[in-house]
Amino acid sequence: MTTTNPSAPLTVTTPHEREIRVERVFDADRDRVWAAYTDPELLAQWWGRGNRLDVERFEFERGGHWRFVEHSDGETHGFEGRFREITPKDRIVQSFEWDGMPAYVAIDTATFEDLDDGRTRVVTVSQFHTSEERDGMLNSGMAEGLGQSYAALDALLART
Repeated sequence: MTTTNPSAPLTVTTPHEREIRVERVFDADRDRVWAAYTDPELLAQWWGRGNRLDVERFEFERGGHWRFVEHSDGETHGFEGRFREITPKDRIVQSFEWDGMPAYVAIDTATFEDLDDGRTRVVTVSQFHTSEERDGMLNSGMAEGLGQSYAALDALLART
């Protein structure tokens, strides 16, 4: 499965039966994209599709816990996990759990590639325990929500 949105070039593929791979290029250098992923004040401006986002916890260190709650259309959506690996400006590995699918934990590996032209490619690979869990996440509207979050990130990067 490949989904590409020409107005926001987000590519979502399923290279293996338990994986989702997302690729996106941002018109900003790696330092700025990394900061948007790692500064809780900046994260709150884009991560929840641009909706109000409470950063309840953000311990950006190996073993650290993170928890975000998005508010939209009178509903709340909670997300959380723990950081497994952080290689500054290069890679973040973390667990990811959505309150809508409790106890279904994915491991997300995000890499940040400097394209040497002022742009940055972010590739995130999510590994699930089963193909059914992967499909459940795909069917949850994940790609659409992520596309909206990345559009909000584009707007943030254009302002900063």
